[in-house]
Amino acid sequence: MGTVKNLNKWANAHTYYPLDLVRVALGVFLFLKGVEFMTSHEQMAEIVRPFQEMPGGMILLHYIAPAHFVGGFLIVIGLLTRWAVFAQLPILFGAVLTNFLGEMNTSNLILATIALLVCIFFLIYGSGKHSADYYLKMQK
Repeated sequence: MGTVKNLNKWANAHTYYPLDLVRVALGVFLFLKGVEFMTSHEQMAEIVRPFQEMPGGMILLHYIAPAHFVGGFLIVIGLLTRWAVFAQLPILFGAVLTNFLGEMNTSNLILATIALLVCIFFLIYGSGKHSADYYLKMQK
């Protein structure tokens, strides 16, 4: 718990609006991906095809879209950012891995890699000073 407090103190001392815009852009991107997966079942089934043989492969279909949808919204407003990002990590690792197990699509690989790296950054950095987490913390 002390590590998270130290990270939050450091992040709040080094917070800048461009980082908040990157966090919001990441959240919007994930939210829109969640909406896209919810509306396009065929595309989602095609993406998950390399993982069908694994146990629990169908659970992936029911986890990815809601996790992107809800996680993206939470990241945008900066509420429970580390938890929301942590929920995205397995999906993004799988998105990068899908390009190597299935059909290689370089644009999807680049998008997934960038999203993964930004998520790892915000897992460490947190939501920053301009977020719902910070606002709620200051209400105590």
